[in-house]
Amino acid sequence: MKTKYDRVIGIDPDVNKSGVTELHVETRMLNIASLSFPDLMDYLQYMKKEFVDKGENVIVVIEAGWKRQSNWHTTNTRSIAAAAKTGNSTGRNHEVARKIAEMARHYGLEVDEIMPLKKCWKGTDGKITHEELSYIVGGLDKRQSQDCRDSCLIAWEYAGLPIKIKAR
Repeated sequence: MKTKYDRVIGIDPDVNKSGVTELHVETRMLNIASLSFPDLMDYLQYMKKEFVDKGENVIVVIEAGWKRQSNWHTTNTRSIAAAAKTGNSTGRNHEVARKIAEMARHYGLEVDEIMPLKKCWKGTDGKITHEELSYIVGGLDKRQSQDCRDSCLIAWEYAGLPIKIKAR
């Protein structure tokens, strides 16, 4: 059984800007942002100082795509160069995730690197849509990037909160 956390910080890492969601579990309040690596490091230090150092139980949950068994980027219609470009981009994202985890631990935060969540939603490539996420969390003020939506779903699922689905 997972420890009960006061706050879950979900991160969907990206080379340029990572999706970051802070979920206050008791109130289900969400703070969602898209942060560059330096800004994310400042944010993690802030979370340590403002919450962990004051006794709250906080965990940083990072999507760890490298934990997948296979990660091939080839199809019958794709060139080798296109597959190599995708593989390079994926590898860069994985390294960003590893560095985020390393720095979060360095700051004294608890970290869990998780497998990517199953892509079972209505969006492109099975990604969650704004409408689906808004329904699950009880409304979102504005549209978020895909990385932000994914980070929100990571935090929500990790906290063990219900994921309700609209019947068709």
